Amino acid sequence: MTITSNAVRGRTDLCTAIENELSGLIDKRASAATAYGADFARLWALAGQNVLGGKFVRPLLLMETYDALHKHGPAEPHQRETAISIAAAIELLHYAFLLHDDVIDGDLVRRGHPNLIGSLLAEAGETARTDGADGARAGSGLHWAQTGGILMGDMLLAATHQAFARAELPHELRLRLLDLLEHTINETVAGEQLDVGLGDGIIAPDLQTILMMCGYKTATYTFELPLRAAATLAGADFAVENALATAGRHLGLAFQLQDDLLSTFGDPRRHGKDPFSDLREGKETAIIAHARTTTVWPDIEPFFGRPELSVGDGEHVRRHLSDCGAEVFVQGLIEEQLQAFNNQLTSTIPASVRNVLLDLAGQLEGRQS
Repeated sequence: MTITSNAVRGRTDLCTAIENELSGLIDKRASAATAYGADFARLWALAGQNVLGGKFVRPLLLMETYDALHKHGPAEPHQRETAISIAAAIELLHYAFLLHDDVIDGDLVRRGHPNLIGSLLAEAGETARTDGADGARAGSGLHWAQTGGILMGDMLLAATHQAFARAELPHELRLRLLDLLEHTINETVAGEQLDVGLGDGIIAPDLQTILMMCGYKTATYTFELPLRAAATLAGADFAVENALATAGRHLGLAFQLQDDLLSTFGDPRRHGKDPFSDLREGKETAIIAHARTTTVWPDIEPFFGRPELSVGDGEHVRRHLSDCGAEVFVQGLIEEQLQAFNNQLTSTIPASVRNVLLDLAGQLEGRQS
């Protein structure tokens, strides 16, 4: 789908406004953090670098939906500023989840560059060499770095709640948004727990459980939260909010399934991830769920979840996954979710908002990262 030059300019302006709001939220806390020492302040400095480098998928979805719902004219400036502050807070929430996810998964890199944990680990190693700290406990650098990831994630969750709680909104509206935030955190945490349980073999890896995990872990906070928040802030009917949420769940699941396809079959030069990280980790995806039902699974299973998986063995597994139909099967699931998404775009959702959602759905086509 082609985005017009006006839409590009509008999106650029939105990104600038969101960046400015995020910078304010982070700079205020970074300044206060200096009172607790350089190491604590360093957490906020690294967080700022990472948060401001994102794509802003969630805040842009909120703001573009919010603006589209004001079909009879733009919102009052102070109302729009409040919406931008909530949109920026959702980006903080996103980064908090990423930090905790990186600790759980043991990841040190994101999009081809060191994440906050990877940066802290590298700095810890450099400090040890500079100070001659030969007596450092084995693994202390990684423990230090992952602790920083957990603590920074905790602080960003608190910062997100503060932004919601302090928004200049009527009391009932603020409570509605806080309830929505709590619902989102509950579902995302439940999804993360399912993800770990599936990966560790504690929860049976059937397809329905995997799809439920994807919905909780990705669709709720990436699509449902910004769409519901936009509808709430714009004063839309509850029927519109519910229709948007349902459309968002279908679209979110399609995006997550697409992510799994890219991680296994995509070009690592485009998506910036280890091409076999999901296989090494033993990540239970819809791809693997399908493969388990085929005759090739005995040829895949010995390599699945092997941390030391070689490139040759990884390519062997990938070929088997493709040959057994897993890739085509998941592409079919994506098409089903997109069809359900399109079916949800009824007259309940205003035409201006349908255009925002269709533009977002169009980004799935040819997506490589």
